[in-house]
Amino acid sequence: MKVSKIQLAKEAFKHKGFIQKIPVIIRMIKSALKKGGYKPHFQNIILPGLVLLYLISPIDIIPDWIPVIGVLDDLALLAFAIPLLVKEAEKFIAWEASTKPDDNNVIEAEIIP
Repeated sequence: MKVSKIQLAKEAFKHKGFIQKIPVIIRMIKSALKKGGYKPHFQNIILPGLVLLYLISPIDIIPDWIPVIGVLDDLALLAFAIPLLVKEAEKFIAWEASTKPDDNNVIEAEIIP
């Protein structure tokens, strides 16, 4: 049974609503690149990035033409990297909510002409 990397990636991306968190991850990366923005944990961003590079590259530790085992290493790396990224995205959402200005501190005032 031959399974493509794309099919495996689609299955792995269903992990804990990963697809719904993609816009949050993009905002997190943009914020991390800004001065004074979000400071993510190094391992939760770099390791998934390295896994993505490994999956895209044609070089494989275990070649994909070996049945089952060849694709299993890619799937194992995705299963390792996605939870790290999802966890960091959840931390970013909490950080983003804590840094938003409170609109509840509005004081009623009367305008006098």
